[in-house]
Amino acid sequence: MLYPVKFVPRLKERLWGGKELLATAKAGKAASIDPQKAYGESWELSAVAGDVSVVANGFLKRNNLEEIIEVYMGNLIGDKVYDRYGHTFPLLVKSLDCHDVLSVQVHPDDELAAERHDSYGKTEMWYVVDCEAGAALYVGFKDPAITREQYIAAVNEDRLPEILNRVEVKAGDVFFIPAGTVHALGKGIEVLEIQQTSDITYRIYDWNRTDAEGRSRELHTALAVDAIDFSRDGEACHIKYSPKTNESVGMVDCPYFTTNIISLDGTCEKDYMSLDSFVLYICARGEATVKMGDASEHIGPLDLVMIPAEADSVELSGKADLLEVYIK
Repeated sequence: MLYPVKFVPRLKERLWGGKELLATAKAGKAASIDPQKAYGESWELSAVAGDVSVVANGFLKRNNLEEIIEVYMGNLIGDKVYDRYGHTFPLLVKSLDCHDVLSVQVHPDDELAAERHDSYGKTEMWYVVDCEAGAALYVGFKDPAITREQYIAAVNEDRLPEILNRVEVKAGDVFFIPAGTVHALGKGIEVLEIQQTSDITYRIYDWNRTDAEGRSRELHTALAVDAIDFSRDGEACHIKYSPKTNESVGMVDCPYFTTNIISLDGTCEKDYMSLDSFVLYICARGEATVKMGDASEHIGPLDLVMIPAEADSVELSGKADLLEVYIK
């Protein structure tokens, strides 16, 4: 029988990253950490080529995600999920430490990504774990009726930030970012990100900054124009929900993933008899023990554990805010 599976985090150096948060959170968990590097992302679970996650615990330790899917197929990820995605795990999960504002960007949808890159598109969501006072992000446009021509003019005149929809955030805020939505995370925000397995990003604007060598990062303004969904309402991307103790409360439900939040306080049991999908638990804050049969794993802040699809039920105990992720 399978068991709750943990993975080795993969830290990513980023221009906008920091030197403390992710390095501290992943100490003893990531393969290697250089305290002098500015890490912006920790890839908690990935099937992206060249960055496929490796198992960190149990008898599957040191096998990668693709290898264990090839062996256990539907027992691990669910029969319908396996029929749809094969050996490629469909989700990429990240922790982000935004010490500076990220570039303004957009991701292509499945159709455009397949045509241009032979890849899936990139629909994603953000859960704000923590943030500085007054921190903000950008999602969509101030004017939901903006036209393609107005957008192009703003880009050409170097005034894109003026037309973006800016939203101040607090811990616990959730944003759903369908492919085609212009967006950027702001300075001083710690985020958990769940997305399709894709690393395709069209960078539109980078705040006129340069790297240590004085070089600007590449922009993809021409590619981005055709990827933007100008009908997207940025305000609608901000998801409202009301947590309940020891219950799954829905936040995002889309064809690519379903994400709930569980405000765990004590012990509760989750029934997955009819789900036919893997389940991910991602700890936003606090600590919890995840028990499947006779096997159990502890998770703390920014930790992830996968429950195989063959599990009929799981017992959760502790005090934590957990994201519960699966595919319907």
